[in-house]
Amino acid sequence: MSVSANKLELLQIADAVAREKLIDREIVIEAMEDAIQKAARSRYGAEYDIRAHIDRRSGDLQMERVREVKADGEEIENHFVEIPLTDAKTRYAYDGEVGGCVREELPPMEFGRIAAQTAKQVILQKVREAERAKQYEEFKDRVGEIINGLVKRVEYGNVIVDVGRGEGVMRRDQLIPREMFRVNDRVRCLIRDVRSEMRGPQVFLSRTAPEFMAKLFEQEVPEIYEGIIEVKAVARDPGSRAKIGVISYDNSIDPVGACVGMRGSRVQAVVNELQGEKIDIIPWSEDAATFIVNALQPAEVAKVVLDEDAQRIEVVVPDDQLSLAIGRRGQNVRLASQLTGWDIDIMTEAEESERRQKEFNERTDAFVAALNVDEMVAQLLVSEGFSSLDEVAYVDQEELTAIDGFDEETAEELQARAREHLEELNQQALERARAQGVEEDLITFNGLSPQMIEKLASEGITTLDEFAKCADWELSGEWTEGPDGKRVHEDGILEDFDMSIEEARNLIMSARVALGIVAPEALMAMVEAEADGHNEEGDEQTDLMADEEGGSADVEDEELRPNA
Repeated sequence: MSVSANKLELLQIADAVAREKLIDREIVIEAMEDAIQKAARSRYGAEYDIRAHIDRRSGDLQMERVREVKADGEEIENHFVEIPLTDAKTRYAYDGEVGGCVREELPPMEFGRIAAQTAKQVILQKVREAERAKQYEEFKDRVGEIINGLVKRVEYGNVIVDVGRGEGVMRRDQLIPREMFRVNDRVRCLIRDVRSEMRGPQVFLSRTAPEFMAKLFEQEVPEIYEGIIEVKAVARDPGSRAKIGVISYDNSIDPVGACVGMRGSRVQAVVNELQGEKIDIIPWSEDAATFIVNALQPAEVAKVVLDEDAQRIEVVVPDDQLSLAIGRRGQNVRLASQLTGWDIDIMTEAEESERRQKEFNERTDAFVAALNVDEMVAQLLVSEGFSSLDEVAYVDQEELTAIDGFDEETAEELQARAREHLEELNQQALERARAQGVEEDLITFNGLSPQMIEKLASEGITTLDEFAKCADWELSGEWTEGPDGKRVHEDGILEDFDMSIEEARNLIMSARVALGIVAPEALMAMVEAEADGHNEEGDEQTDLMADEEGGSADVEDEELRPNA
């Protein structure tokens, strides 16, 4: 069968467009079919369901009107697209079932100027959509990769980069400060994000992202590419300074030396790409204190004190190292904090000594006033590590007699005075709580000290029922992650009494059991579930410590709470 030039032309156009746009030929032919269908509806009537089909081998174009076959007697809502079964059999010799389609072939038609223009727009739109879909599919799995591109234009500080199959945008805040690009400059950047939007896929590029530096090191250091060395953390002040934490999984390879390279060749290649950004390469450690000390290099650290719950650390440095540890405009400590994920407070040895002296004096004065002893005795107690009356009152007597100059009689007298003073404080706290309207069911509830009851009363909790309705974190407080990624602390009502969230949960459940809200079996199940959870973690040392702490706290609580 001979093929006309027009038929061949359709297939040739489809092939040419598919090659030029790098999309599937089938997509182009389907776009042509949609365009022909739309033009035919404008000719024969928009009410009709007209379908066009182009033969993929010969280029033959076939158009037909399609109507759905309905059962006789069924209401026909639209005569243009529906037909009763009897009419279908009579007029079109239809021999199928209800629900099928009757197809009526339409004669070839000449496209007018408007119809041809409409068809052209439909084809262009379909091809453009296919091209965008192809671009999105190509880049969506490449987030985090480094790509080389060519600067096409600069608009309002944003750099538009030709990335091969499309364009990427590098916004002004993703450029290294004082970095200037001109049209046709080659640029290396990180694919930070790819989004599918109404106007097409958007590829967002960056040269300031920490991941960009990590990928640059991966390109320059073969050991990182091979997985022998891993980049654990990166913190950057783009264009100025950066810190990178690395670890080696091969004891024979020094991670810092491998990243620096022979005569600094490897790190210098990264520095040159980042416009002279100074880079501190730091050995990563699982021990938070060690890693933080390393991160504060080149400053020397004398001592650290960690608060793991708050992810905060106090760092003590020699007086002459303070400015070095903080860095210019706080840059060194800020980068160290970003690198480690900990909030870092820096103080000098003189400041730390002054603070310790202040705490020593405050504890000494408290012991003098509470125990009615002279200053030397109070200072001896503080020097031996006693920080509160509770410790003096309920500690093993042997710990007191071990202090030079303290015999059994002295230890007994000190403990008696401490317990007497604590009892007086408890009674005063209960009187103030009752004055605030606290009911006896809360006062007699086992597990709350008089000071805790007074604190609850100050927050408007005066009955056991109100206490049972509290959430565990409302009592103990909690750390959550804020919108900027930093940890944010929510204060708890009983947080000053060092109450953990597990202790708060058990107290609330006990209150609900006492009120009959929860069955005792539920409390036992919760305790068993918590125990199982600890066992599954397999941290026997942590469990042992928790048991020991819990046991000592129980003894202390029983003696401290005569009202319970």
